[in-house]
Formats: sequence, structure tokens, C-alpha cells
Amino acid sequence: SNSRMTTLKDFDYEDVKIIGRGQYGKAHLVRNPEKLFFIAKTIDLTCLSTKEHETARQEVALLRRLSHPNIVEYKDNFFMGDTLVIIMQYCEGGDLATYIKDMFRQKMRIHERQIMNYFVQILQALEYIHTERILHRDLKTSNLFLMKSMSVVKLGDFGISRVLEGSIEAAVTVVGTPYYMSPEVCENRPYNQKSDVWSLGCVVYELCMLKHAFSADNLLGLVYKIVSDKYEPIPKLYSKELNAVIRGMLEKSADKRPSVRDLLMDGYVHSFMNEYVRTEGQCATPATTGSSRARGAGGRGGTRS
Repeated sequence: SNSRMTTLKDFDYEDVKIIGRGQYGKAHLVRNPEKLFFIAKTIDLTCLSTKEHETARQEVALLRRLSHPNIVEYKDNFFMGDTLVIIMQYCEGGDLATYIKDMFRQKMRIHERQIMNYFVQILQALEYIHTERILHRDLKTSNLFLMKSMSVVKLGDFGISRVLEGSIEAAVTVVGTPYYMSPEVCENRPYNQKSDVWSLGCVVYELCMLKHAFSADNLLGLVYKIVSDKYEPIPKLYSKELNAVIRGMLEKSADKRPSVRDLLMDGYVHSFMNEYVRTEGQCATPATTGSSRARGAGGRGGTRS
């Protein structure tokens, strides 16, 4: 008999608060018995068949195998009735979208060195998943998470869209505007590794401009801009090298667009690669600290570098 609903408590996680609502479910900040914080993503699978449940579970197992310093760590997953729960690392610096909004509000620019540091980290995460034959498919500033130091960035939130691709896709209209969608996807051509590169170009552009590379009031207008329009040039304060890198990633034709590997071989990018590797020791401290963080408003703490 179904006497009562299972809750996160049954799995030894204390539900602190809901910190996000997405297309498929909610993101909760939770605490384990050792008082460490994690994110619990709850995904409602009511509309999925048993077979699709299993697929979802396999997908999560795949994601748990991924291990890279610039990818958000999966800790665990379990079912509470028809809800799939995924326990993930908590990134206390919030996401890149919020960081960009804050900078825009404060009328501040992000230093090129900082942009390049984030860029080489995201490139390395992409190189890793592409080597594993995985496409991210949903690279955007709200899926890039910052650690407390604000100097380490991690790629998160993928797989879920792939777990549910096809099954829920028909039932649920995609929430949010696809600002990062590549021209080939707009034209209904297959998604490939270069499509992730386009999205990364949009992210790096946004770090420079603090606004989307392409935006419009409606989907049709946006698709037109992505496929046919030029983007506004980035401010003069950024180097011609950075400009060239962005220009390559936002090349409309996927064939002309550099691959992740090409970008990592770029001389300018490479110089930051070395710098990042040198400094990584100091900035990559474990995310999970004790109760002092519990007071932080929405976990968006961290000082600006």
C-alpha cells in the first residue's frame, strides 16, 4: 500500500530551499548529514513509460561516469515514486548568466584575462565530452556554474535534455528563448560538435558585451538574425585576438567554424591555457564548506576578481 510519499529526508538530504525551476523540474539546495551542500534536481517522469524510465537511469549513469574539473559532478541518483532525483555538486558562485547580469547592473566590464580564463576552462570541458562522443546541446550562460572563488567555471545541466529528448519534447514546448542555437540547427540540419562551438561563441560574446549576440522579440526574428545577420562588434577594449576567436566561433557555416581542438591550438588561447594550468592549484578549492554558507543569499556569494 502506498502509505506516504517518499521525500528527500528518506535519503538523508535536508531540503533547504528551491533555487531554480526548469523545464522538467526543480533544483533544490539540500544538505547531507555532514552539513555539506548539494543540488538535488527533481525531474517528474510521470509522463514517461517504464522503458523510458530505464533510459533516463542509464543516461544518468553515463553522466556519473564523466569526471572532469570543469564539469559539475554528479553525486547520486534515485527515484522517489515517479520523480527522478539527481544529486549534484553545489556551485556556490551561481551561474554565468547571473554574474553577467550583475556586471551589467554595476556598469562594469569583465577583464579579458577573466574571460579567457573562463573560455579555456569551458573549452577543456567540451573537448572532454566531445572525446567521449557526447554533445552538450544546451550550452548557455545559465548552464555554466561558478565555484565560490569565482575563478573556476563548470559545465552542467546536460543529459537531462537528452534523457527526455523525444519523449517529453512532444508534450512540452521548449521553455526559454534559444539565443544560443546555431544556424544549422535553425535550418533543421543535424546538430554536431561545431554546434556546441557556436553556442560557446555566443557565451564568450556575452562575457564581452554583457548581452546576447543575437536577440529578437520573437522566434522567427531570432532565427533570421542567427542565420543571416551580423552581430554588433565587441568593445574596443578587447584585443584583436579575442575578436578573431569570437569571429571564428560565430562563423555561420559549420565547415568554416573551428573545432574545439582547433581553438585549443590557437596561439592566443594557448597562452591562457598555460596561465590557467599554473594558477589552477590555488583557485580550485573544494566547493563544499560548512554552515557559514547557509546564510548566503541564494548561494550567489563570492567576491569579484
